[in-house]
Amino acid sequence: MPDNLDLLRILNEEIITCRKCPRLVRHREKVAQEKRRAYREWTYWGKPVPGFGDAHAQLLILGLAPAAHGANRTGRMFTGDRSGDFLYAALHNAGFANQSTSLDRDDGLRLKDAYISATCRCAPPDNKPLPEEIANCRGYLEREMEILKPKAVLALGKIAWDAFLEILKRRGVIASRALFKFAHGAEAEVAKGAPRLFGVYHPSQQNTQTGRVTPGMYAIVLRRVRSFLEL
Repeated sequence: MPDNLDLLRILNEEIITCRKCPRLVRHREKVAQEKRRAYREWTYWGKPVPGFGDAHAQLLILGLAPAAHGANRTGRMFTGDRSGDFLYAALHNAGFANQSTSLDRDDGLRLKDAYISATCRCAPPDNKPLPEEIANCRGYLEREMEILKPKAVLALGKIAWDAFLEILKRRGVIASRALFKFAHGAEAEVAKGAPRLFGVYHPSQQNTQTGRVTPGMYAIVLRRVRSFLEL
């Protein structure tokens, strides 16, 4: 019987070849061809970005979508951009990552007891996937959850928070997403047997450079997550 590592490898191979959303396919490939001047020597990934992390993780970290010149360039979640710099530093400080930097797929980064996924696997124009594009990706997230069976989910932003709750709603686990309000530091025992849901503001430059999100704010939530996992 295949183990989690094999099941995730099979799933990720399927994700990488996905072309369900014509608008996203055009955008990700256009960005990969035109590139940003600072990365003109790079061969961009330019495909859907698979999940990354510990195949036996208790914590599933759920982001929004790959950045055009971040994960869409490097091929790994939150790798090669300022959001990733902030996130992996926080995860390293909390003991979920072996290093604080995330530059490329071969930089030696490993996650411990954490797995990073996204609501949408392709870089969207203006970082705004359409509802139907999120729906097209939902099945991949559901399968990751079935494989990992996480004890906790950390939603990076309201779209990720709602995406997780939407899966539970469609399964009949909850009646409405509106029962659970998103906020930085929000925590919800959604239903018996379901992962504990934690929320933080997304580590976007818009949030981190304005001080809406600070390393200390992430540290507090990640300590709570760690304490919950160790119960």
